[in-house]
Amino acid sequence: MTQQGTTRKLALAGVLTALAAAGSLISFPVAGSQCAPVQHMVNILAAVTMGPGWGVGIAFCASLLRNLLGIGSLMAFPGSMIGAFCCGLVYAKWRKLGVCCLAEALGTGILGGIAAYPVAEFLMGAGPAGLFVYVVPFLISTTAGSILAYLLITVLEKGGVMRQLLES
Repeated sequence: MTQQGTTRKLALAGVLTALAAAGSLISFPVAGSQCAPVQHMVNILAAVTMGPGWGVGIAFCASLLRNLLGIGSLMAFPGSMIGAFCCGLVYAKWRKLGVCCLAEALGTGILGGIAAYPVAEFLMGAGPAGLFVYVVPFLISTTAGSILAYLLITVLEKGGVMRQLLES
Protein backbone atom coordinates (compact mmCIF):
# COMPACT_ATOMS: atom_id res chain seq x y z
CA MET A 1 0.00 0.00 0.00
CA THR A 2 1.27 3.45 -0.85
CA GLN A 3 1.77 6.21 1.66
CA GLN A 4 -1.19 8.07 0.13
CA GLY A 5 -3.38 4.97 0.52
CA THR A 6 -2.36 4.58 4.15
CA THR A 7 -3.05 8.25 4.83
CA ARG A 8 -6.51 7.96 3.27
CA LYS A 9 -7.30 4.87 5.34
CA LEU A 10 -6.19 6.62 8.54
CA ALA A 11 -8.31 9.64 7.67
CA LEU A 12 -11.34 7.47 6.95
CA ALA A 13 -10.75 5.53 10.18
CA GLY A 14 -10.67 8.81 12.10
CA VAL A 15 -13.91 9.98 10.50
CA LEU A 16 -15.64 6.66 11.19
CA THR A 17 -14.39 6.66 14.80
CA ALA A 18 -15.70 10.19 15.31
CA LEU A 19 -19.02 9.25 13.68
CA ALA A 20 -19.40 6.25 15.99
CA ALA A 21 -18.53 8.27 19.10
CA ALA A 22 -20.77 11.21 18.21
CA GLY A 23 -23.49 8.86 17.02
CA SER A 24 -23.60 7.21 20.44
CA LEU A 25 -25.42 10.32 21.62
CA ILE A 26 -28.31 8.77 19.69
CA SER A 27 -28.83 5.86 22.05
CA PHE A 28 -31.53 4.34 24.17
CA PRO A 29 -31.41 2.17 27.30
CA VAL A 30 -32.62 -1.44 27.12
CA ALA A 31 -32.23 -3.84 30.06
CA GLY A 32 -29.19 -2.13 31.60
CA SER A 33 -27.42 -1.66 28.29
CA GLN A 34 -27.06 1.46 26.15
CA CYS A 35 -28.12 0.62 22.60
CA ALA A 36 -26.19 2.73 20.09
CA PRO A 37 -27.17 1.69 16.54
CA VAL A 38 -24.74 4.13 14.88
CA GLN A 39 -21.80 2.06 16.16
CA HIS A 40 -23.10 -0.98 14.30
CA MET A 41 -23.64 1.06 11.15
CA VAL A 42 -20.02 2.21 11.40
CA ASN A 43 -18.86 -1.40 11.92
CA ILE A 44 -20.44 -2.38 8.62
CA LEU A 45 -19.14 0.71 6.79
CA ALA A 46 -15.63 -0.11 8.05
CA ALA A 47 -15.96 -3.78 7.06
CA VAL A 48 -17.03 -2.89 3.54
CA THR A 49 -14.52 -0.10 2.96
CA MET A 50 -11.49 -1.16 5.01
CA GLY A 51 -11.67 -4.76 6.20
CA PRO A 52 -11.87 -6.60 9.52
CA GLY A 53 -8.63 -5.36 11.12
CA TRP A 54 -9.45 -1.72 10.57
CA GLY A 55 -13.05 -2.36 11.66
CA VAL A 56 -11.96 -3.83 14.99
CA GLY A 57 -9.52 -0.93 15.50
CA ILE A 58 -12.24 1.63 14.79
CA ALA A 59 -14.67 -0.17 17.13
CA PHE A 60 -12.02 -0.22 19.89
CA CYS A 61 -11.16 3.47 19.46
CA ALA A 62 -14.82 4.50 19.37
CA SER A 63 -15.57 2.47 22.50
CA LEU A 64 -12.55 3.94 24.27
CA LEU A 65 -13.54 7.47 23.27
CA ARG A 66 -17.14 6.91 24.38
CA ASN A 67 -15.94 5.66 27.76
CA LEU A 68 -13.47 8.51 28.22
CA LEU A 69 -16.22 11.02 27.44
CA GLY A 70 -18.65 9.30 29.82
CA ILE A 71 -21.16 8.45 27.10
CA GLY A 72 -20.54 4.70 26.98
CA SER A 73 -19.97 1.69 29.18
CA LEU A 74 -17.34 -1.03 29.27
CA MET A 75 -19.84 -3.32 27.54
CA ALA A 76 -19.28 -1.30 24.37
CA PHE A 77 -15.95 -3.05 23.87
CA PRO A 78 -16.99 -6.69 23.44
CA GLY A 79 -20.17 -5.92 21.52
CA SER A 80 -18.73 -3.54 18.97
CA MET A 81 -15.38 -5.28 18.48
CA ILE A 82 -16.79 -8.80 18.04
CA GLY A 83 -19.44 -7.51 15.63
CA ALA A 84 -16.86 -5.57 13.61
CA PHE A 85 -14.63 -8.64 13.40
CA CYS A 86 -17.44 -10.96 12.32
CA CYS A 87 -18.88 -8.68 9.64
CA GLY A 88 -15.39 -7.80 8.40
CA LEU A 89 -14.45 -11.46 7.95
CA VAL A 90 -17.73 -12.32 6.28
CA TYR A 91 -17.55 -9.37 3.88
CA ALA A 92 -13.92 -10.16 3.01
CA LYS A 93 -14.95 -13.73 2.15
CA TRP A 94 -18.29 -13.25 0.32
CA ARG A 95 -18.54 -9.56 -0.64
CA LYS A 96 -22.29 -9.55 0.00
CA LEU A 97 -23.72 -6.61 1.93
CA GLY A 98 -26.76 -8.49 3.25
CA VAL A 99 -24.62 -11.32 4.62
CA CYS A 100 -22.25 -8.75 6.14
CA CYS A 101 -25.17 -7.06 7.93
CA LEU A 102 -26.39 -10.41 9.21
CA ALA A 103 -22.89 -11.26 10.49
CA GLU A 104 -22.77 -7.91 12.33
CA ALA A 105 -26.14 -8.61 13.94
CA LEU A 106 -25.22 -12.15 14.97
CA GLY A 107 -21.66 -11.25 16.01
CA THR A 108 -22.71 -8.33 18.17
CA GLY A 109 -26.11 -9.60 19.26
CA ILE A 110 -25.25 -13.18 20.17
CA LEU A 111 -21.48 -13.39 20.68
CA GLY A 112 -21.07 -9.80 21.92
CA GLY A 113 -24.11 -10.16 24.19
CA ILE A 114 -22.60 -13.27 25.79
CA ALA A 115 -19.15 -11.65 26.04
CA ALA A 116 -20.69 -8.65 27.82
CA TYR A 117 -21.74 -10.82 30.77
CA PRO A 118 -18.26 -11.27 32.31
CA VAL A 119 -17.49 -7.59 31.64
CA ALA A 120 -20.62 -6.57 33.56
CA GLU A 121 -20.08 -9.15 36.30
CA PHE A 122 -16.36 -8.79 37.00
CA LEU A 123 -15.34 -5.35 35.73
CA MET A 124 -18.47 -3.35 36.43
CA GLY A 125 -19.81 -5.29 39.43
CA ALA A 126 -23.30 -5.22 37.91
CA GLY A 127 -24.24 -8.83 38.71
CA PRO A 128 -26.53 -9.46 35.72
CA ALA A 129 -29.29 -12.06 36.01
CA GLY A 130 -27.79 -14.54 33.56
CA LEU A 131 -25.36 -15.23 30.76
CA PHE A 132 -27.82 -14.28 28.01
CA VAL A 133 -29.23 -11.13 29.63
CA TYR A 134 -27.50 -8.78 27.16
CA VAL A 135 -28.33 -10.73 24.00
CA VAL A 136 -31.75 -9.13 23.44
CA PRO A 137 -30.66 -5.51 23.97
CA PHE A 138 -27.56 -6.04 21.82
CA LEU A 139 -29.71 -7.65 19.10
CA ILE A 140 -32.09 -4.69 19.15
CA SER A 141 -29.24 -2.21 18.80
CA THR A 142 -27.35 -4.10 16.12
CA THR A 143 -30.45 -4.85 14.06
CA ALA A 144 -31.28 -1.15 13.91
CA GLY A 145 -27.67 -0.30 13.01
CA SER A 146 -27.50 -3.05 10.38
CA ILE A 147 -30.64 -1.79 8.68
CA LEU A 148 -29.24 1.77 8.70
CA ALA A 149 -25.95 0.55 7.21
CA TYR A 150 -27.68 -1.46 4.50
CA LEU A 151 -29.78 1.53 3.46
CA LEU A 152 -26.85 3.97 3.62
CA ILE A 153 -24.43 1.78 1.67
CA THR A 154 -27.09 1.05 -0.96
CA VAL A 155 -27.62 4.79 -1.46
CA LEU A 156 -23.86 5.46 -1.51
CA GLU A 157 -23.36 2.71 -4.11
CA LYS A 158 -26.02 4.20 -6.37
CA GLY A 159 -24.36 7.61 -6.08
CA GLY A 160 -20.88 6.23 -6.86
CA VAL A 161 -19.48 7.23 -3.48
CA MET A 162 -18.66 3.66 -2.41
CA ARG A 163 -16.56 3.14 -5.53
CA GLN A 164 -14.53 6.23 -4.63
CA LEU A 165 -14.06 5.05 -1.04
CA LEU A 166 -12.97 1.60 -2.17
CA GLU A 167 -10.44 3.03 -4.65
CA SER A 168 -8.56 4.88 -1.93
